[in-house]
Amino acid sequence: MPLDNAFDLPEDTRALQEVARDFARDVLAPRALEWDAARHFPVEEMRQAASLGMAALYVREESGGSGLTRLDAAVVFEALSTGCPVTAAFLSIHNMVAWMIDRWGSEAQRAEQLPSLVTMERIASYCLTEPGSGSDAAALRTRAARDNSGYVLNGSKQFISGAGTSDLYLTMVRTGGEGPDGISALLVPKDTEGLSFGANEKKMGWNAQPTRMMTFQDARVSADALLGEEGQGFRMAMAGLDGGRLNIAACSIGGAQRALDIALDYVRERRAFGKPVADFQATQFRLADMATELEAARSLLWRACAKLDSKAPDAGAFCAMAKRFASDTGHRVADEALQLLGGYGYLHDYGVEKLVRDLRVHRILEGTNEIMRVIVARHLLGRRESARDSR
Repeated sequence: MPLDNAFDLPEDTRALQEVARDFARDVLAPRALEWDAARHFPVEEMRQAASLGMAALYVREESGGSGLTRLDAAVVFEALSTGCPVTAAFLSIHNMVAWMIDRWGSEAQRAEQLPSLVTMERIASYCLTEPGSGSDAAALRTRAARDNSGYVLNGSKQFISGAGTSDLYLTMVRTGGEGPDGISALLVPKDTEGLSFGANEKKMGWNAQPTRMMTFQDARVSADALLGEEGQGFRMAMAGLDGGRLNIAACSIGGAQRALDIALDYVRERRAFGKPVADFQATQFRLADMATELEAARSLLWRACAKLDSKAPDAGAFCAMAKRFASDTGHRVADEALQLLGGYGYLHDYGVEKLVRDLRVHRILEGTNEIMRVIVARHLLGRRESARDSR
């Protein structure tokens, strides 16, 4: 287990942490390897999590959600990830969509969409990335043309988690001119005529959730599918990603913590040269570094959560810092755990190689870690320019 990481968490947050840990241990962990091998999407288990309030963690209580803070959510996602970071990460995506509908949706949209999303009777996916615009999200090409009855969509989305299974797709489309101000957000149902899905991608990790391309060919949705106003979509997308980055950072820490726990058990039992591997100083130093790095990542994550909860002007930069540091650290710690297990670490049954594969993509999604560095650098340089201008 991590070093005493609850010293400054509110009592209610610690209680949430325990509920999520128990769920991860009893429901997710026992079948995580099976889901990975079978490429099975554990929808029913996620609905069990939803029954505990984990599908709408920061949706307002008056909208049927749990009304929690970003810090609460990060603690929950970290705990869930000790059981299966892939499942926890998809719950994060679903939470993000539910929150965006609660934040920007009309009263009618909230009433129509949120009750079934809160329970995960219906599942939601987030659709931003396209084959020709990954990091440069403002260059997306999928177009929604307005006519008398609604919007007609043409284009495609790539790397969409849950695609083909999810019931609702929060989709960023171009309704106006070039650049971010021409982007809007539409709520697209799965059964929309003209929407089709590609094959489930064969991936290095994240096998317990489907990833498919989506194609729109004269796909028509009604005018009330528009979330917020035309031209607000890019700002919505970026606001959603701030929270998503905190969540994926938490999933990285939780998965790496599980890998460290497996390594600790192993080195206590494994003997070499007549004594436990844990007695070697080289092993002890490696374990100490792994634990220290995870604690540093956790502390930065919690600070970033506090920034976002308080709507601090530098919250976006801190979300980027936390995502970059936690995902790099999480993957590195999991890889170190694999090395400590030696050949056994490379075997599927021990679970560490799965964690290494699953955590690797965290350095790419929700904005690559190179883009996180760009965000932080722009904040630093902009702050410096502001200081100069005020002299």
